[in-house]
Amino acid sequence: MRTAIYERMIKMKEQLIKILAELRPDVDFENETALVTDGILDSFDIVSLVAELNSEFDITIGVDDLEPENFDTVDAMAELINELAD
Repeated sequence: MRTAIYERMIKMKEQLIKILAELRPDVDFENETALVTDGILDSFDIVSLVAELNSEFDITIGVDDLEPENFDTVDAMAELINELAD
C-alpha cells in the first residue's frame, strides 16, 4: 500500500518532468544523472527552471540552493522541492 507521502513524491516528479520537458524537450531527464555538471542544463535553463519551480510548487529557491548537486537529477530536484515545501 502506497503512503500519501510516496504518492505526493510521484506526482511531484511527474510535474517536474513535464516542466523540464517543456524547457528542454531534447533531454531524457529520467535517465540523466549530471544535468548541470555535464552542461546539459546551462545557466539560462536554470534561471528559467527556478522561476517555473517557484511558481508551480509555491516555493522559494534561494541563492544558497543553487548548487549543481540540487539540479543534476530529477530526484535531486524533487528532494529540494520537497524540503522547501515543508
